[in-house]
Amino acid sequence: MAKPTYALGLVAAVAASASLSKTNSNCVYADGPFNFSPFSSSSSNASQQPSSTSSPLQSAPSVPPPSTSSTGGTAEPPPPPKVRNDQPRTSAAGFDPEPLERAAKLLDKIAKSSNAKEVIGATVKHEETRQAELKAKAAEYAAMKAQIEADTKKAIYEEQKKLAQFQAQTNSQMARYQDELAKKRMENENRLARERNQEMVKWQEESAHRLEQARRQTEAQIQHERRRTAEEQAKLERENFEKKALADAEGRALEAKLTAEIKRDLLLEKAKAEKEKWVSAINTTFDHIGGGLKVILTDQNKLVVAVGGVTALAAGVYTTREGSKVIWSYVDRILGQPSLIRESSKGKYPWSGLFSRSISALSPSGNKGQTQNGKAFGDVVLHPPLQKRIDHLAKATANTKSHQAPFRNMLFYGPPGTGKTMAAREMARKSGLDYALMTGGDVAPLGPRAVTKIHELFDWAKKSRKGLLLFIDEADAFLCERNKTYMSEAQRSALNALLFRTGDQSKDIVLALATNRPGDLDSAVADRIDEVLEFPLPGEEERFKLLKLYLDKYIAQAGSSSKSGWFRNLFKKQPQKIEMKGLTDDMIREAAAKTDGFSGREIAKLMASIQAAVYGSKDCVLDPSLFREVVDYKVAEHQQRRKFAAGDKGGV
Repeated sequence: MAKPTYALGLVAAVAASASLSKTNSNCVYADGPFNFSPFSSSSSNASQQPSSTSSPLQSAPSVPPPSTSSTGGTAEPPPPPKVRNDQPRTSAAGFDPEPLERAAKLLDKIAKSSNAKEVIGATVKHEETRQAELKAKAAEYAAMKAQIEADTKKAIYEEQKKLAQFQAQTNSQMARYQDELAKKRMENENRLARERNQEMVKWQEESAHRLEQARRQTEAQIQHERRRTAEEQAKLERENFEKKALADAEGRALEAKLTAEIKRDLLLEKAKAEKEKWVSAINTTFDHIGGGLKVILTDQNKLVVAVGGVTALAAGVYTTREGSKVIWSYVDRILGQPSLIRESSKGKYPWSGLFSRSISALSPSGNKGQTQNGKAFGDVVLHPPLQKRIDHLAKATANTKSHQAPFRNMLFYGPPGTGKTMAAREMARKSGLDYALMTGGDVAPLGPRAVTKIHELFDWAKKSRKGLLLFIDEADAFLCERNKTYMSEAQRSALNALLFRTGDQSKDIVLALATNRPGDLDSAVADRIDEVLEFPLPGEEERFKLLKLYLDKYIAQAGSSSKSGWFRNLFKKQPQKIEMKGLTDDMIREAAAKTDGFSGREIAKLMASIQAAVYGSKDCVLDPSLFREVVDYKVAEHQQRRKFAAGDKGGV
C-alpha cells in the first residue's frame, strides 16, 4: 500500500504544481527580469485538456509588485484588491479544485494499470530530470542575470566615463574659449593702451615742439631786445664820449692857447742858443779838417802814407769779410744743420742752446710735459686705440735703441690737421730720440742739388747720439710713383737717393712719412714702411677734449705772463685777460656735436676766431651767445668749403 500511497501523493503534488504554474504564468514580479513555471505542462494528459477547462485563476487580476519611489525609498504597499469570484466552483481565495480531481482520476487509472510501477518510475525520473534542467536553467538564468548586471554596471560606467570625458572636454573647450576671450580682451586692451600711449607721445612731442618754438621765439626776442638795448647803450656812450672828447679838446686847446706864447718864446731862445753852439762847433771842425788836409797836401810823404794806409785798411776789411764767409760756410757745412730741416729738437750747431738746456735740466719744471710713467701726450688728442698704439711704438722704439736693434720706419696718413706732426714730435720725445722735421715740397725747388742735400741730411742725422726721428711731411710731393710723366729727373734722382739711404734697416734713424694721399707713394717707398698708422678725423669725445684744451689755451690763459722771460715781458705790453661768463661743459659738448667733420687744426682755428671775436668786443667777455654765434658761423663756413671741394672734384 506504501507505493500506491506514495504515487498518489506525488501525482497530487504534480497536479498542484501544474495548477499553480498555470495560475502564476501570467504574473511578473519586480525582483527579477523573468518569471517561469517550475513545472512543464507537457504531459500527454495535460496537453489534451480543452482550453475551456483552464483555471479560473487566469482571469484573476495580477497583484503588482511593490514599487520603488523615484527618491530611492520604499513606498507603502497598496491595499490588497478584493477578489471577485465569477466561477462558483472556486473558493473565495481563488483555489480551483479541478486539477486535483483530474489528478485523482489519473492516479486511479495508473493504479488500475498493470504498468503502474514503471509509470511511477518513469515519472519520477522525468521529474528528477526536469528538476535538474530547472536547476541548470536557474543557474544559467542567475549567470545571465549576473552578466546582465555586470553589463549594466559596465554600460553605466562607460556612460559615466563618456559623460565625464564629455564634461572634461566641454570644460576644456570652455576654458580654452574663456582663455581666447581673455587673450582677445587683453590684446584689445593692449592695443587701446598702445594707441593711447602713441597719442600721448605724439601729444607730448607736439607740446614739446610747441614749447621749443615758444622758447626759441622768446629767446630770439630776448636777444633782439638785448641787441637793441646794447645798440642804444653804445649809442648813448658814443654820444657821451664824443661830448666828453669835445669838452676835453676845447679845454686842452684853451690851455694850449694860453701857454703857446710862453713856450714859443722859450723855444725860440733855446733854438737860437743851440744854433749858435752848432755853428761854432761846425766851424771849428772844418777848420781842423781844412788844416790837416792842407798839411797832407803840401807834404808829399804824408800824402803817400795817408793814401797807403787807407788802401791797406780797405783791403784788410774786404779780405777779412770774405775769409770769414768762406770759413763760416765750411763750418756750417760740417757742423751746421742741413737746409732741408724746418724744425728740430737739436740746435743748429752743437753748442746752440747749451745754456738753455742746462737751465731746463736743472729746473724742476724742465720735465713738466712728462708726467707719471711718461703717459702724457702734450696737446695731442687722438682716438684711444691710436693713442695707445703710438704709446706702444714709442716704448718699443726706446727699447730698440737701448738694445742696439734696428729701428722701424712708419707711415702716418689721414686728412690734414689730424695731428700727424704733433704725434711724431711727441713720439720722439717719449722714446728719448731727437727729431727733425722737413717737408717734401722743399726738395723739388733744389733741382740737381736735391741729391746732395738728401745725402747731407742723412749724414747729419747719423751724428745724433740718441738716435733721430726724421719726419717728412707731405712725403707724396717727391716720393710719388716714378712713372709719373710730370716728375722731373731731379725728383727721380732725389727719390732714388732716399731709397738708397733707406735700403737697409738703420740703427740711427727712424723714418716717419706723413701724407694725405698714401696711394700716390712709390711702391719701393711703401716697401720700406714697417708700421702704418691712420689718423682719422676726431670723434665727438675727442672734439670735446680739443675744445676744452684750446679754450684753456686761447681764452683762459690769454693775457697771462708769457714764457719768453721776465726781462722781455718787462718791456712788452701785456694782452688783456678774457673773462668767461656762463660757459658750461654742456655748451662745449653742444659745440662738439655741431663741429662734426672738423679736424684738430680747424678746432684750433675756431678757438682763435673766438678769441679774435672776444678781443673785438667792448668788454672782452666771452658769453654763451658770442660763443654759439662764432661756432655757428665757423660750422657754416666749414660746410661751404666742403661744398666747394665737392664741386671742384665733380668738375675735374
